[in-house]
Amino acid sequence: MAKKSIGSVMVIGGGIAGIQSALDLADSGFLVHMVEKTPAIGGVMSALDKTFPTNDCAMCILSPKLVEVGRHTNINLHTLSEVLSIEGEAGDFQVTVRERPRYIDITKCIACGRCAEKCPKKVADEFNQGLSHRKAVYVPYPQAVPLKYSIDADNCLYFQKGKCRACQKFCPSEAVDYEQKEQIYTIPVGAVIMAPGFESFNPSALRIYGYGSFPNVITAREFERILSASGPFEGHLIRPSDHSQPEKIAWLQCVGSRNIREDAHGYCSGVCCMYAIKEAVIAKEHAEGELDTAIFFMDMRTHGKGFEETYNRARDEQGVRFIRARFHSIDPVKESDDLRLTYFTDDGELNREIFNMVVLSTGLEITQQLHSLSNTMGVETDSDRFIQTNVFSPVKTSRQGLFVAGASSGPKDIPQSVTEASSAAAGAGALLYSARNTLTKERHIPEERDVTGERPAIGVFICQCGVNIGAIVDVPAVRDYAATLPYVEFVMDNLYTCSQDAQESIAKIIMEKGLNRVVVAACTPKTHEPLFQETLVDTGLNKYVFEMTNIRNQCSWVHRDNPELATQKAKDLVRMAIAKVALMEPLKETDLEVDQRALVVGGGISGMVAAKTLSSQGYQVYLVERSGSLGGNSLLISRTWNGEDVQGHLKELIQSVETDSGIEIFKNTVLSNVDGFVGNFKTTLSHDGASDVVEHGVAIIATGGKEYIPDEYLYGKNLKVVTHMELDRMFIAEDDNLKGVKTAVFIQCVGSRVPERPYCSRVCCTHTMKSAIRLKEMAPDRKVFILYRDIRTYGQREELYKKARRLGVIFIRYNLDKKPVVNQRDGHITVTINDHILKKDIELDPDLLVLASGVVPNESESLAQMFKLSVNEDGFFMEAHAKLRPVDFATDGVFLAGMAHYPKPIEESIAQAQAAVSRAVTLLARKKVKVSGTVAQSTPVSCTSCGVCVDICPYSAPSFIKNGPFTGRAEINPALCKGCGLCVASCRSGALNLKGFGTDQIMAMITEL
Repeated sequence: MAKKSIGSVMVIGGGIAGIQSALDLADSGFLVHMVEKTPAIGGVMSALDKTFPTNDCAMCILSPKLVEVGRHTNINLHTLSEVLSIEGEAGDFQVTVRERPRYIDITKCIACGRCAEKCPKKVADEFNQGLSHRKAVYVPYPQAVPLKYSIDADNCLYFQKGKCRACQKFCPSEAVDYEQKEQIYTIPVGAVIMAPGFESFNPSALRIYGYGSFPNVITAREFERILSASGPFEGHLIRPSDHSQPEKIAWLQCVGSRNIREDAHGYCSGVCCMYAIKEAVIAKEHAEGELDTAIFFMDMRTHGKGFEETYNRARDEQGVRFIRARFHSIDPVKESDDLRLTYFTDDGELNREIFNMVVLSTGLEITQQLHSLSNTMGVETDSDRFIQTNVFSPVKTSRQGLFVAGASSGPKDIPQSVTEASSAAAGAGALLYSARNTLTKERHIPEERDVTGERPAIGVFICQCGVNIGAIVDVPAVRDYAATLPYVEFVMDNLYTCSQDAQESIAKIIMEKGLNRVVVAACTPKTHEPLFQETLVDTGLNKYVFEMTNIRNQCSWVHRDNPELATQKAKDLVRMAIAKVALMEPLKETDLEVDQRALVVGGGISGMVAAKTLSSQGYQVYLVERSGSLGGNSLLISRTWNGEDVQGHLKELIQSVETDSGIEIFKNTVLSNVDGFVGNFKTTLSHDGASDVVEHGVAIIATGGKEYIPDEYLYGKNLKVVTHMELDRMFIAEDDNLKGVKTAVFIQCVGSRVPERPYCSRVCCTHTMKSAIRLKEMAPDRKVFILYRDIRTYGQREELYKKARRLGVIFIRYNLDKKPVVNQRDGHITVTINDHILKKDIELDPDLLVLASGVVPNESESLAQMFKLSVNEDGFFMEAHAKLRPVDFATDGVFLAGMAHYPKPIEESIAQAQAAVSRAVTLLARKKVKVSGTVAQSTPVSCTSCGVCVDICPYSAPSFIKNGPFTGRAEINPALCKGCGLCVASCRSGALNLKGFGTDQIMAMITEL
């Protein structure tokens, strides 16, 4: 470790993981250098149609983050760049980067597209997976950041043949520069985060699937582009061979994954089952008639939060067929582009079925190019080429100061990649905290222009969202209509109003035209309103003289079968928005000091890691544990899934936390009250009949979960029946009773995946494999049976499944309607199960019956009420956004970690704890936070002291004035108010008003209907 650290971090990779790491670090006081090998950031997520399980438009939720990176003062983008070498030590690295020429001067390029329009050379478009063509001068996709063209020298006629130069000839800003050369330069940084992502498996090598031979056999990535509204077919469901709409589509799972062939991979890619379900459901929505969708699978691995419920809905309500089968072959149907699938069902029956189209659910892999980066950086990799980490340091590489995030350390979905990205940012922040704010610059915000009293001059910007809106709503007609409305001075429609160039264009027009009000008609304000408001701020306008209306969700999506109605409704919504914004006045945001202390609730492994990580970044922490000891569930676990010693590590962690002067520990303590708001919480802690009040700026909820206590299978009635955790205790204690076990039986999904608790508990299958292997290794002749519904050893845990089979563990599958039956006679137990292959009941006589009990949440209701948090129907806390804010709550200043969020293994809990710290530090590092201007205000003289507002507010913002002439009348704490309007709607005397939603503004909108 260097004596003096450099306050900058390099992030390698511009996908969603790299983006999240960069934003967290830049918002917490570090300069970030983002290195991306392609012309633009965005990664794989930018090419997806929707995201599971919420079916959000991928680009819609990603685009604001792209723009945020592009205009962040403390993020330097290095596109078309790659790392050549790294020297130095943690805190003081010298990284050499090679930047390939773009042949376009990005300071001059205005992204007008004339160059691409005139370019005669067409090549396969990588972004659209080769389903369409692009020009030799291009941007990867319309919302790309930076939105600057680049020339593909390998395909450019000038570079290949010395002729053409059309792009240079027609460029209006003289941005084309054929003389640009490769640049090599060195960047000093204190730490590096590696987030280069993954590649999709190329199925060409597996000839059995016919990929590359049969045009209607495509990959899932190709199908995403077919479904996408911004894709080559504008979201119309077609098949490649003849562009007709398919009537039957099959998905084949595990292509390139869970395969022991040399040209494939043995691990499970973890995401394929869910994206196949998502694609099958979305395809049905896109189809113009009936569509038969069938997913052929071995095990359905829907092990994430909300995944099992998505699976159940697809199967039971949305008509997706799920066929458990072993795929045999694909053959062409004569005189047709159709395909005949041959497969064996799980009971051994040979079936054939004809489909119009087959989608291969290809897995994730690390290519040789990505593997070479690991060698360059000097970090160790595993046998699958993934960057090596361990369970207790899930984002640390083998080289100090180098961290990893996302799928480059193992297969992961978006939420887990985002979580690891924030976790890696926390690691880098802890390493370099002494250098915080040494290299950063303050964002220049122009002085706000006072528009009070000015005649409204409204600018209206209408988004086509590719064809997401434009294919249904007649956007030009809406634009022309808006131009006729009062106070409208300027109207424009954009292909993508959220793109970087559109933001720059809006800012320029506001200043040139002297606009003082802005309306954007596009998608949902929930994700995009802050983006446009920041654009207003950059022009000197108050961010609240802005109105956004949602013509995507409320027009083009719900009226897709009636474009005329959708267009008329869009005109109505725009007219209403204009009427409202004309009456809007600037609102003020107040600054609040941020208390630099943090509260962590829960002393399990997540809570301890969170507390330790906060302390290592220089913040004082209060750690609250309701029991008398730290450790939580980890006290009962012997080993991790890959064999690491849990108890040894846990002992070190507990000692480290208990001796850390920056952490004050409260054991046998519960929270009894929480007052305050982001940056300024006051929490009452109760213990031993006494109480303490602690003040803190942020809170992390890590209250964990617990093992479900079974009420079936003779649990509690026979000592031979134990749960996972009880078996682990026996392992830890080296219990002699295990030596006498000749036959052991495990029953999976006990308390999970049932109507009462429909979710999958994620950890049980892996736990069973680990325990079964240990029992076999202790006594190879011992018989071990696993009774299961689906084996969900996701990711590299698949190796445990294979190892268990090699050791002779016997697997018998059961269905929910034919669960195992456990009986006892004279103290001996028998387990009866129907074997679906033998088609008859078999009876087992175990000496040990292990129940794979699911995970249930600890009590969450009281904490939820105190902090104003949401819980789902299963009692787990709800994050702010399933994909992009997996550790944030909707309540500002409160964050989430561990099994309080959802069941997860130790390494994921640790990563989430560190991620929660990273998100918390983005607030703590600011020293001040702004309170929204959209808050309620009271007029005490009109208040009748009825108290309805006090009772109804979910955030405790209203209270009674205690002193003065208006004692007993209502007042609003703006720091607590979320602007929901419940109090205003409930006030019987009209004493409350919601700023930005005044009665005059609402009535103006109603009048325009």
